[in-house]
Amino acid sequence: MPLPALRLPRPRPLGATAVCTALVLVLAGCTGSAGGGAHDDPNAQVTLTFWHGWSAPAEVAAVDAAIERFEDAHPNITVKAVPNVTDDKIQQALRAGGSGAPDVVSSFTTDNVGRFCSSGAFADLGPFLDRSGVDPEQTFPKARLDYTAFDGVRCTLPLLGDAYGLYYNKDAFAQAGVEAPPRTWSEFDRVARQLTRHRGDSYERLGFMPNFHGYESTPGHLVAQWQPTYFDADGRSTVATDPAFAAMFTWQKGLVEQLGGFRKLERYRNTFGDEWGAKHPFHTGQVAMQLDGEWRLGMALDAKVPFEIGVAPLPVPDDRAADYGKGYLSGTVVGIAATSPRQNAAWELVRYLTTDTDAVVALANELRNVPSTHAALASPKLRLDPRFEVFLDISRHPRSNTTPASVNGGAYQVTLQEFGYRHEAGREPDLRAGLARTAAQIDTDIAKAR
Repeated sequence: MPLPALRLPRPRPLGATAVCTALVLVLAGCTGSAGGGAHDDPNAQVTLTFWHGWSAPAEVAAVDAAIERFEDAHPNITVKAVPNVTDDKIQQALRAGGSGAPDVVSSFTTDNVGRFCSSGAFADLGPFLDRSGVDPEQTFPKARLDYTAFDGVRCTLPLLGDAYGLYYNKDAFAQAGVEAPPRTWSEFDRVARQLTRHRGDSYERLGFMPNFHGYESTPGHLVAQWQPTYFDADGRSTVATDPAFAAMFTWQKGLVEQLGGFRKLERYRNTFGDEWGAKHPFHTGQVAMQLDGEWRLGMALDAKVPFEIGVAPLPVPDDRAADYGKGYLSGTVVGIAATSPRQNAAWELVRYLTTDTDAVVALANELRNVPSTHAALASPKLRLDPRFEVFLDISRHPRSNTTPASVNGGAYQVTLQEFGYRHEAGREPDLRAGLARTAAQIDTDIAKAR
């Protein structure tokens, strides 16, 4: 997506803790009618209000262009697009309702889908999909469907997608004699050691920052490579019983020790520049490999990094080598406010933005995001950096996965990450006992939210 300015991605699930928590509290009191109860005439002359979070001039222009294309195809519908809307403002509008509330809302925070759906704040899109003949399973990859519905209610659809992979410094690889990106975690450990250059109690260059504060190296993003199950059939946490979690934490702690230990790594991490700025440690060459989303490619190119950038899928466990190519998926979601009196007209906008192949491709090209439908992923009209194909392949991979929706949003991910911080620092050395306590806390929090 060759834009001069890239959309700064929202804080990912575990970076939006305060927002998630606040929204959970607000939405607990929300009510709304089901989508099947919409009675407005979608062919009537109407004005819709569409709230979204994009804010940079190039981003806003891209969304406005998409709206113009929609209005050309639907001359009876005018859309008032409101950019740079935060989740705080969404909270207030969903609580207050009335003429100031939006008809259509786009959110960067997939963690809130469980609360959007269970509270009735967003309309159930099932009746709209049925009436329009749109089969979600034939239209969207499975992981995209997983984070846009909760407890049998699909109250959002994927707008554009994110996919996580491995960035690597090809110049550093060549200097270290590494010929190809690692495909398994044992290979990754070896390469990370080869790329690391120690300098006293610090580093000249680090192969990879494994600490959980290391910009996107979160438990949720990493454990996806072990194909985890977060909840059992009764909705109880499985972080203590699914071996994927213990395996991931064991691997992470092992790499921390191999690269110099938690405290040495933390001292080095404190020298890193801002995650969303030009001084990101991957841009500056402080780290040679980085777990990140598709947006990092554009940001690194914009920063004019002085080395050749490589992109690959994240490694997989050695006993899951056949799964190589998968990754963690997330993205932007869009839904219809249950308080909107114009839900049928609003559905026309949602359907266009999420299922019209040319519309999805055009917006993906302009925002440098991953398109969210099967048809758009295969479109010859995609105009992206050739390296971006890696993220398209990750999105297509049948084993790519996401963190599931929960009634209390991303609180369970926050709890898991807080345990990760304690475990890597040595404050909670008994992994299995710690995971058991974490699972119990997740179950308690979910029970309180119901």
